[in-house]
Amino acid sequence: MVSDGGEVDGTSSPALRFGEELRRSRRARGWSQLALAARMGYSGGLLSYVERGKKPVTLNLAVRADQVFGTGERFQQLWRQYSNASLLEGFAEFTAAEARCRRLRTFALGVVPGLFQTPAYASALAAAAVQRGSITQAQADARIAFLATRQELLARTDPPFVHAVLDESCIRRPVGGPAVMAEQLGHLEELAGRPRITLQIAPFDIGERAPFTMPLVLLDLPDRVVVGYAESQARGHLERGRDAVSTWSREYDLLQVESLSTAASLARIRVVRKELS
Repeated sequence: MVSDGGEVDGTSSPALRFGEELRRSRRARGWSQLALAARMGYSGGLLSYVERGKKPVTLNLAVRADQVFGTGERFQQLWRQYSNASLLEGFAEFTAAEARCRRLRTFALGVVPGLFQTPAYASALAAAAVQRGSITQAQADARIAFLATRQELLARTDPPFVHAVLDESCIRRPVGGPAVMAEQLGHLEELAGRPRITLQIAPFDIGERAPFTMPLVLLDLPDRVVVGYAESQARGHLERGRDAVSTWSREYDLLQVESLSTAASLARIRVVRKELS
């Protein structure tokens, strides 16, 4: 949205608010877009699009803007607002806790969990949401950029311990076509080889013994508090109640017992991957 004076109305969306703040800060220094681009290490064309809210904002761009302007975390805060606008209600609160966790246990149903998704797999899911009209293309771009930021958790020098149980539907449901799905399954195999990641498959024949009918995550935080997170179609919920979280933890232990061993799980993934090729 553009005002009568030709300026972007920064109140209309988080992306435009970020762009307007970038423009305001640049003009306060008397810099052209090209001058700012040179300082930030980006092209002038990209910054032009960002200032007009036409390009997705990345965390790296926000960090670089804060460094160049000496604004602390001002642009990073705007980036979080921008990213959160495209997320399910309650999800931003969960990811803030996820970033601090020492241990993460997750049960996935239907699709591979975000932390384990390849860019092509994540893009296929986002594109389908755009096609359905659930989100805009800009929101899809923001989701993918935010997911890449979340996945940095696994690349840290001291990453959390991760135990993932994937319902067999996660590896059987084709997403993005055979090539994308085969790449995703190969990525699961690679992740399972990392020392702090344990991966199991809950086979279809687990039947009624499966304790969960929805995806969930359990996070062990640095202060030894354990929180849980579950989603419905419309919103997510971070559960802090001790009784509820304890029940989920016990049921997760049962799920681990009922699921395939790590070796058998990898064998199942390889079988499905071979079928795709």
